[in-house]
Amino acid sequence: DLGVTFFETGDAYGQGGNEELVGRVLAPHRDRVQISTKFGYVLDDERREHSEGERPQRWDGPFIRQALEASLRRLRTDYVDLYQLHNPRHDAVDSDDCFAALEELRTEGKIRHYGVALGPAIGWREEGLAAIERRRIASVQTVYNLLEQDPGRDLMSAAAERGVGVMARVPTSSGLLDDNLTPDTTFGPGDHRRHRPREWLVEGLQKIERVRFLCEPGSGRTMAQAALRFILAQPQMTVVIPTITNEAELREYAGAANAPELTEDELVRVAELYERN
Repeated sequence: DLGVTFFETGDAYGQGGNEELVGRVLAPHRDRVQISTKFGYVLDDERREHSEGERPQRWDGPFIRQALEASLRRLRTDYVDLYQLHNPRHDAVDSDDCFAALEELRTEGKIRHYGVALGPAIGWREEGLAAIERRRIASVQTVYNLLEQDPGRDLMSAAAERGVGVMARVPTSSGLLDDNLTPDTTFGPGDHRRHRPREWLVEGLQKIERVRFLCEPGSGRTMAQAALRFILAQPQMTVVIPTITNEAELREYAGAANAPELTEDELVRVAELYERN
C-alpha cells in the first residue's frame, strides 16, 4: 500500500518459511509485484537451526531445477522475476552447468532474469566481477551504504560497462544509519552485531556525526532516508533492499521515495569524507 513493489527472499531463510510467508501475502497481488528469491544452499529435511557453520552448496542443473520448483510451490507462483545465486564462490561462477540450467529455466518462463547475491567473507569482489564479466546476469547484489562503499564501487563500475543492475543490501550499515544506536547500546542473543568488536559501534557513531548534515532540520529527511537516497543517487543502483523488522521502519524506509534527493554538494562532501575514512 505504500508503493513497495519489489520483494526479495531466499529459500534458506527459515528453510523455506520466509518464502511461504511471502507467497501467502503476495499471491493475490502477483501481477502488481516483482518477486526475487535465491538458491544454492542444501536445505535440511526438517526445519531447524543449522548449528554447524554454513550449509553445503550445490550448483548442478538438477539441483537448481529442484530448488526452483520447491520455491515456486512455497511462493504460490509459476515464475520468479529474479533468481539469484546465494553467496556464490568461484566454483559457482565457473560452473557452465549452473548457468546452462538457468538459461533453460528462463527459456521455459519459470524465471525472468537471474543474478548473483554476494556475501561478505564468503565470496564478494572477485566473484562479483567475474560473474559480471563472464555471465549473462541481470543483476549483482552487494552490501553498499554510506559507510561501506567498497567493493560496491568496483562492482558498479564493471556493471555499468555490461548493462548489469546493482542491488544494495544492508543500506543502513547494520543499523548504524538508522540513527538509534548509542555508545551504550548492547545487542541481545541472536543478533549478529553482538559478535562485532566494540570499535565497530564507537567508530561508526563518530562517522554518523560527520554525515549528519544530510538530515539537518529542514532537510526533509531522516538519517535512514538520507542513507537510502545516497544509494539511489548512484546511477547503476536499481533497488535498495532494507531489512525491515517493524511497521515504523517500513514507513520510514518507504518514505525515502518521497524524501528530497541529495544535492550535488552533499554528494561531494560525502565522497570527500569517505576518502578520508
